[in-house]
Amino acid sequence: MTLQETIEQIHPLSKEAMDRAKAHWDGIAKPLHSLGKLEDVLIQIAGITGKEEISIEKRALLTFCADNGVVEENVTQSGQEVTATVAENFLQEKATAAILCRGAHADLFPIDIGMARDTKVPRYKVAYGTKNMAKGPAMTREEAVRALETGIAVAEEKIAAGYQLMAIGEMGIGNTTTSSAMAAVFLNQPVPELTGRGAGLSSEGLARKIAAIEKAIAINQPDPSDPIDVLAKVGGFDIAGMAGVFLAGAAHGVPVVMDGFISCVAALLAARIAPFAKDYMIASHVSKEPAAHLLLAELGKEAFLHCDMCLGEGTGAIMLFPILDQANAVYRGMATFDEAQIETYVPLT
Repeated sequence: MTLQETIEQIHPLSKEAMDRAKAHWDGIAKPLHSLGKLEDVLIQIAGITGKEEISIEKRALLTFCADNGVVEENVTQSGQEVTATVAENFLQEKATAAILCRGAHADLFPIDIGMARDTKVPRYKVAYGTKNMAKGPAMTREEAVRALETGIAVAEEKIAAGYQLMAIGEMGIGNTTTSSAMAAVFLNQPVPELTGRGAGLSSEGLARKIAAIEKAIAINQPDPSDPIDVLAKVGGFDIAGMAGVFLAGAAHGVPVVMDGFISCVAALLAARIAPFAKDYMIASHVSKEPAAHLLLAELGKEAFLHCDMCLGEGTGAIMLFPILDQANAVYRGMATFDEAQIETYVPLT
């Protein structure tokens, strides 16, 4: 579907399915709501899918790989060649996300949405990297829409193949710089407060990164009321692709698990484009990057994991899969009060 067609297909969650899922939890022979967020997330998934039966066995991690022209400003510890190297490691199951996927029984799909060179990674390329946002817009508005629609198309491919749960990740040298820029614009916060060291910058490197972001915002003047304008001027193709997956998941009733800081920016982008889309997102962990808490709060999300992770690739999202499995095992398998011949618990005041 096109971006506009996708937006038009996004509706509120099914209250009826959520009510049935909650009633099922309340009928299980244990104290009411004693599994806390684990109960809440399955109720949310019921609302997303419209079914009280939760099926999340076939799942995928979609990792969008792209390069960013702003690396010209010396804002990263490594060069763009690392993006391609790590992206190909996904195919060889050598990257961190690939190893975690194996343990979580998830399929990993790396996607070249805008790397600076061609690799063996499947190509959905919008362009060979973005332009340097410190000198002008990172991409055209047309490229921004095309990148969003690429994410939608990739997600729809997986949904058509029967995937019931999707997680998103990214790989792209320089993408904490673009993410910090978008976060600063969307949250209307000072750049230094939202900008971290990424993959390990020195204090001098962090100062260059902050200066490059401030320069990009000053030159491009992105309009915070127009999310696609923000994406085009100071964003990245990987962010756009992930946002497209969030939108497609919402349009097709498939839950999408957020990863860390960069994916939270993509989630906020999707929510600014289609506000109901945020109800279809599941937060996995709180990134070590300084803006992570603010982005989750803006989205109204509480994450499950606090591990000080900042690796990216979808690693935090994958960590949530086994937890969801455990919750679903109880939801599906535990005896009800009637079956256990225990008096039903009732809420007390």
